[in-house]
Amino acid sequence: MGKKTDSKSTLLAVRFSAMGDVAMTIPVMKQVLDTYPDLTIVFVTNKNWGALCKGIPRLIFVPADLKGEHKGVNGLFRLFRSVRAQYPGIRAMADLHQVLRSQILRSFFRLSAVKVAVIDKGRAGKKALTRKENKILQPLTTTINRYRAVFAQLGYPVDANASGTFPRALSGKQQIGIAPFATYREKTYPISRMETAIRQLREQTKADILLFGGGKEETLQLEALASRVDGLQVVAGKHSLEEELSIISGLSVMVSMDSANMHLASLFGVPVVSVWGATHPSAGFMGFGQKEENAVQLDLYCRPCSVFGSKPCFRGDHACMEELAPEHIVDKVMRLL
Repeated sequence: MGKKTDSKSTLLAVRFSAMGDVAMTIPVMKQVLDTYPDLTIVFVTNKNWGALCKGIPRLIFVPADLKGEHKGVNGLFRLFRSVRAQYPGIRAMADLHQVLRSQILRSFFRLSAVKVAVIDKGRAGKKALTRKENKILQPLTTTINRYRAVFAQLGYPVDANASGTFPRALSGKQQIGIAPFATYREKTYPISRMETAIRQLREQTKADILLFGGGKEETLQLEALASRVDGLQVVAGKHSLEEELSIISGLSVMVSMDSANMHLASLFGVPVVSVWGATHPSAGFMGFGQKEENAVQLDLYCRPCSVFGSKPCFRGDHACMEELAPEHIVDKVMRLL
């Protein structure tokens, strides 16, 4: 454990990408800020994810518009100049993404005498984990710990067991969140099978069941599901991100794919029954503080075939999801309730 800094300092952290990936950085930065009370973190991320940063003292959200004002090299230079002008005290940068955009941005800061630390994504280990033949199926360093390692490089190590979650808003009533979608089919449980699981939960518990998703198409599917099964509440498409986070904080348990809602629930320490298909917890993307014993998955020779679920099923039958019985999900939920 490092010695707490005696002087006030400002650190820049950068993570673009999808909401789930960004959400995983939040508890780590909260741990860092709680450990070092004289530190401020300026966090540059997608302009839509500001709600994730609310309620954390000394975490400053800076929106990046990567499809507009900050698009391309010129746009990233504008972003650099803006951040430097607003926060001239930045002396170090944590690149939590390690992609072309963050590489360009960190080059600008490095030329300005800013110390830089970069995440090690462990690509070789992930390649060995997901290849078709001779897989090395062993747990890799978690993404959460990879984030922690970047801050440690800059002189801000933290205790992995330190609290990184927000307070929960439990109402005393049991509530089950169901988030049945993911970006890719390869890590999405078939909606018909999820409906079976939901019907079983309705029979076995009096808990409220709330349906989460994103985008118009997912919302329509959830509304259709709610029209077929009594007692379901559709959260998707009706609230801002900040409002959804408040609702999630009151859940008793969340059922989610390997997707953003697992990480949003993890921000509040809500236990998650996570459903895994083409991807695998061993790749390191389990939610903050979540237990692998609550994961639902099948042991198949082909799993995992992808780190992010972005590769088509080479077998063509999606057995990892199609053969997963709804009862496995229901049993895990009932144990947590």
